Amino acid sequence: MTHIAKGSATYRRTLLAMLLGSIVTFAVLYSPQTLLGQFSEEFGVSPSSASLVISISTISLAVCMMFISAFSNAWGRKNIMVASLFATSALAILSSFVHGFQLLLALRLLLGISLSGFPAIAMTYLNEEIAPDSIGKAMGVYVGGTAIGGFVGRVIVSLLTDAFDWHAGLLTLGVFSLICSVLFWLYLPQSRRFQPSGISLRIWAGGLKAGLADKRLLPLYAAGFLLLGGYVTLFNYIGYLLAKPPYGLSQSVIGCLFVFQLVGSWSSFFFGRMADRYPRAGLIAAGVVLSLLGAGLTLAGSLTLTIVGIVLFAFGFFAGHTVASGWVGKTAAPPYKAYASSLYLLFYYLGSSVLGTAGGSFLSAYGWPGVVGMIGVLLVLVALLAAALAGRRLSALRHAPAGGRQPR
Repeated sequence: MTHIAKGSATYRRTLLAMLLGSIVTFAVLYSPQTLLGQFSEEFGVSPSSASLVISISTISLAVCMMFISAFSNAWGRKNIMVASLFATSALAILSSFVHGFQLLLALRLLLGISLSGFPAIAMTYLNEEIAPDSIGKAMGVYVGGTAIGGFVGRVIVSLLTDAFDWHAGLLTLGVFSLICSVLFWLYLPQSRRFQPSGISLRIWAGGLKAGLADKRLLPLYAAGFLLLGGYVTLFNYIGYLLAKPPYGLSQSVIGCLFVFQLVGSWSSFFFGRMADRYPRAGLIAAGVVLSLLGAGLTLAGSLTLTIVGIVLFAFGFFAGHTVASGWVGKTAAPPYKAYASSLYLLFYYLGSSVLGTAGGSFLSAYGWPGVVGMIGVLLVLVALLAAALAGRRLSALRHAPAGGRQPR
């Protein structure tokens, strides 16, 4: 079967469906982020403990994605993604009726499991179905949806929390997610290039082994771990900063400030197209520079400069993630694309869980400058990985046969 051609009606339906799926997944995953300060007060827990509402979901999501790839090879890409989105919406609605912190964490654990079905498969679906010369843009739309979803979830919950309470916010978000899930089911075309392989522990283990044995992929996995770890750390705890003097912002205003994260969706589209034409290591490095500058500006003590910093930080993060995630699909051998994508996302979300929780300790011990310092170290490590990838590419070009072409 042929790939889905750029510009066709099927192509547009696919991108719209992927956008909706991303919105549901990341709206539900990160919607409690603006509520962490409130959870600290209401349940009497520390910032690190409150952040478990996010971290417990991301770590269960990361682990379950390893198994989902095997089931999708037998049951089909679309079937898994649809089931994931509907289960996520139902659990999001159920979580709105919870009144205890431990029960909330239990439901967030289950949410991480249900969420795993969409991100584990989405990149594989796109790499299989979309024409190779258009995959950068398609990946940009998918990753852009993560920015839109994160914004929508935070704003819905923040506004309704101020107007009513956080229970009303989570309930409304759950209903919204259910509507988007129905539209995803209706719009996304069935896989045309998917070849069922059955559920086999041997094949699954072999696929993961191949994904870990490919040395070209290991720096990309590490970059994903560090990028999301830094991103989640900043947005987990910036609410604590903005709620106190000299800012003293309300829950609604803090939530609305996340509108500036939407530049991340434009960054994804822009860098997705750039990745189809320019060296990817350089694009990742450019994203790191922007994020470093943005994180530094949040130390200025000015609301205007802090907002500019948020914009630059989000722009840089989504640039790096879009390029790295697309590079995984371009690099992995065809039989192992699903496993390579799952491994990238495993490290990506482990970074969110491990580093996002660690950021709370830095906040408690060193205040906001400590959080920014931690993020800076993570970003410098990403820059070093990008330099290593660039060096590897130059070495490959030197040793390539005359007239040979090396992937960017």
